[in-house]
Amino acid sequence: MKSVNNWLLRTLSIIFLLIMGAPSFAYGEESVHQNTLGHKAINTELKTDSVRIESLSPGLRGLLSKEMLAIQQGMMSITPAYAAGNWNEIANIAKKITDSYILKQSLTQEQRHELHTSLPDGFIKQDHHFHYLSGMLEHAASMKKAELVGFYFSKMGESCVSCHSQYAIHKFPALVANNKTTEHGH
Repeated sequence: MKSVNNWLLRTLSIIFLLIMGAPSFAYGEESVHQNTLGHKAINTELKTDSVRIESLSPGLRGLLSKEMLAIQQGMMSITPAYAAGNWNEIANIAKKITDSYILKQSLTQEQRHELHTSLPDGFIKQDHHFHYLSGMLEHAASMKKAELVGFYFSKMGESCVSCHSQYAIHKFPALVANNKTTEHGH
């Protein structure tokens, strides 16, 4: 069991570092990429949703950016806590993520309205799902269930990639290829 946990921890750590490190290697503004055959592919639906996110007011975009950085820092803190079996620390971090570090504390009524009228429904659903997963991570950690902690942590990382590949391609163009709706032309 110990070797399985060690393998799982190493695997999760590598996956997490790749997921969280990818943005620092690939920033750009276009949703155009070249596939392995050298053909350009553009997904106008993704570009439209990404543009909707980009069109938020500067104040709201700033809060979202701060929120994403806080989530990134929290998730990066989970890996060493997981390796050490520090379940209380993981539960505390997951609770902060569930409670939306900054957004719930800082949004004005106008910004709340802007969020709910400007963001695509899919974005809001994914955000709710991500916070559900962080709540489950908190619960698994409080129950000291190592395997479930790894599972929910992994699902949270997948959720980040899914959302970024749909709604933040202006920041993460390398993730466009991960989106199944990307068009392919010959």
